[in-house]
Amino acid sequence: MVDQSKGKALLENAYRISTPEDNVRYYAAVADRYDTDFAEGLGWTYPRSIAEVFREAAEPGDVPIADIGCGTGAVAAELGLPPNQIDGMDISAEMLDLARTKRLYGSLYEIDLTGDLSTIAKGYGALLSAGTFTHGHLGPEILSRLPSICRPGALFVIGVNKVHYEALNFAAVLAAMVRDGRIGEARSSEIKMYDKEGHAHSDDLALILRYRSR
Repeated sequence: MVDQSKGKALLENAYRISTPEDNVRYYAAVADRYDTDFAEGLGWTYPRSIAEVFREAAEPGDVPIADIGCGTGAVAAELGLPPNQIDGMDISAEMLDLARTKRLYGSLYEIDLTGDLSTIAKGYGALLSAGTFTHGHLGPEILSRLPSICRPGALFVIGVNKVHYEALNFAAVLAAMVRDGRIGEARSSEIKMYDKEGHAHSDDLALILRYRSR
């Protein structure tokens, strides 16, 4: 039996992060064991679900893709697209270094998404995210900033931890964006984030939000 305690500790410590600086320090310390202890150890299928929803909703013109909070490249690996169709963005240089070795992305950006976005390329046809909108990481206020790097009509497929979604009232931010004409109607689907049973987070849920910019 796989020892899941390391993955559990890694996840729960990540949930305790509170600032971008905390994120940088934390992921620098755990990057080299993120894929094994966390993703493999707990059976993290969240990126696969994001990729599936994207494939169901995508049209031929929904590229290039911005993968925000890309980490070590799990979403890109599930998509299996040519690297020139997807760029990755993350706050952690160490996580990006691991993603770079997998040759999944055209460009990689080390960036704090709560700060200046001007260094990111513009005109993306889609924006995806798995695991970034969660406890200790990004809140709903970031949603209103992301259309600035995408072209009108871009497809958004964004996963949000369900407890985090409800606690920070993501629904209100999305409703305001619809009301202001920034996005079309948002749909959501509920998924389990892990496929391995027997650990404390086996039943944790996420909402996958799907909408288009205007």
